[in-house]
Amino acid sequence: MSSLNEQQRRWYAALESIKIGRGGIELMNRISGMDQKTIRRGCKEFEAELKERPMDRIRMEGGGRPTVKKKS
Repeated sequence: MSSLNEQQRRWYAALESIKIGRGGIELMNRISGMDQKTIRRGCKEFEAELKERPMDRIRMEGGGRPTVKKKS
């Protein structure tokens, strides 16, 4: 998992938790150290079939810090 980016790690943990079934999120939390909310987010993205996720970007458009405007 160390060679995956944050999006791929989330999807992998979600996929494995779905395969495990009941208790899968908690187990993947213990194994990977990822927060359960993050794993649940990955599960929701799988349910939505990743349709709106950009494949060429790690984060959604507009994500991250806003640009700093110069003071006049």
